[in-house]
Amino acid sequence: MGDLVPDAGSSGLGPLADVSVLAAALQADRLDVASYARILSGSLGEAMPAGSVEIGRRRGLGDRVAGREGRVESVVVHGEGRDLELRAEGERVHAEVRRVSGGVVISRRRVDVETWLQALAEDLRQIAARDAAARRALERWLAPGSA
Repeated sequence: MGDLVPDAGSSGLGPLADVSVLAAALQADRLDVASYARILSGSLGEAMPAGSVEIGRRRGLGDRVAGREGRVESVVVHGEGRDLELRAEGERVHAEVRRVSGGVVISRRRVDVETWLQALAEDLRQIAARDAAARRALERWLAPGSA
C-alpha cells in the first residue's frame, strides 16, 4: 500500500494522505448499505463532487402512500475512471468496482467490503488533494465526534 500513497509531507494533506486512516474511519461506521448511504449523502458527501454519489432505493406501495423515500438498496460512488457500488441483497452486502471509460462500463469486479472501502478512501484522498473545500469537509468528518 505504501506505493499507492504519497508521502504525507509532500501532499500537504497530513493525515488525510494516509488511505488506511480514511478506510479505518469508514469501516468504523459500517453497519449496512443504508449506513453508507447516510454517510455519503451527509457530512462526508460534502467532500464529494456534486452528482458523484447515487443512492438507489426500493419503494413499496406503503412507502409511496406514506410519502417515504423507501429502503436503501444500493450506493454508487462515481469516481474518476471507476464506479464503486455497494448493494444489499437480502441480508448480505455485495461490493463491486467497475472500470468506466466514456460513461461505458468496461469491466466489473466483485470485491469484499474492505477492498471497496480502501478504493473509496483512495478516491476521497485524491479529491482532497486537489480541492481545498473537500479537504476541509473530510477533516471535519474525521474529527472526533463529528461523524
